[in-house]
Amino acid sequence: MKESPYVKIMVSVPVPQADEVRAAMGRAGAGKQGEYEYCSASYRVIGRFLPLAGANPAIGTVGEMEEVEEEMITTICHKDILAAVIREIQRVHPYEEPAIDILPRFEIE
Repeated sequence: MKESPYVKIMVSVPVPQADEVRAAMGRAGAGKQGEYEYCSASYRVIGRFLPLAGANPAIGTVGEMEEVEEEMITTICHKDILAAVIREIQRVHPYEEPAIDILPRFEIE
């Protein structure tokens, strides 16, 4: 195995905004696999958070625990365009501080 020039991006987003975030990722070039574009997978999760003083939550109230039905979107992204894809996610994501995971990938030879 060798390290891939691609990474895996995972981001959770409230269900009503999932299509918008997924589309933005694809427009920025994430999700390209061979002769396919906009490739992704997703599953439902429950996000939990407590907005602290100074936060400006899109959902919930400062000082109160919140639970939100979210969609975890996963896709691949070439390292060369990763910064642009992350900027696009941040631009359309409704959260002040979206949780974005970037994981290495390996090629199976």
